[in-house]
Amino acid sequence: MSSRIFFACVFLSLCCASSPLSCRWMDHKFRQYSQSSLNLLDMLTYPYTNQDAQANIWPFPHHLYTQASRTSAEGKLAFTVQILREVSALIVENDSSSSWGEITVEYFLNVVNKQADELQSCVSTLGEWRPNRRLHTYFKRLSHGIFRQMGHSTEAWELIRREIKVHLFRVDHLVSSLFTAN
Repeated sequence: MSSRIFFACVFLSLCCASSPLSCRWMDHKFRQYSQSSLNLLDMLTYPYTNQDAQANIWPFPHHLYTQASRTSAEGKLAFTVQILREVSALIVENDSSSSWGEITVEYFLNVVNKQADELQSCVSTLGEWRPNRRLHTYFKRLSHGIFRQMGHSTEAWELIRREIKVHLFRVDHLVSSLFTAN
C-alpha cells in the first residue's frame, strides 16, 4: 500500500515538474524581465522623430494572438518564444544600420533572448512544436517593408520599435494569462 502511495507521489511530482505552469523561472522572473525589456525599448526612442510617421506595413497579426490564446499553456509559451526570437532576429539583422545606442540594444537583446531561452526550457514539448510560418512571414515583411519604404531612417526604426513594443505587451499578456488560469 505504501509503495503505491510512493509511486503516485513520484508520478504526480514528475507530471507537475514538466508542467509549464510550475516553471520556477516563469513564476519568479518572467514579469521582471518583461518589464525590463519594455523599459529598455522605451530608452531606444528618439525625441526628435516624426511620431506620425506611417508606412504601409503588413497588418498586425491579431488573429495569430487570438489563436495562441486558445491553445494549451505549452502552446502559449511556444508562441511567446517564437515572438521573442523573431523580435531578436529583426533587430540583429538590421542593427548595423540603426542609430540606437549600441549598449542599450545589447542589453535589450540579452533580456529578450534570456526570456526566450528560459521560457523554452519551461516547455517540455517545444521540440515537437513547429514555428508559425505566418508569424515568421509577418516579421520578414515588417522588416523588408518598412526599411524598403523608408530606408534605415530614424522614423523607420521608430516604427519598428513601436511594433516591437506592441508585441512585447501582447506576449506579456499571453503569459500572464497562465498565472490567472490557475
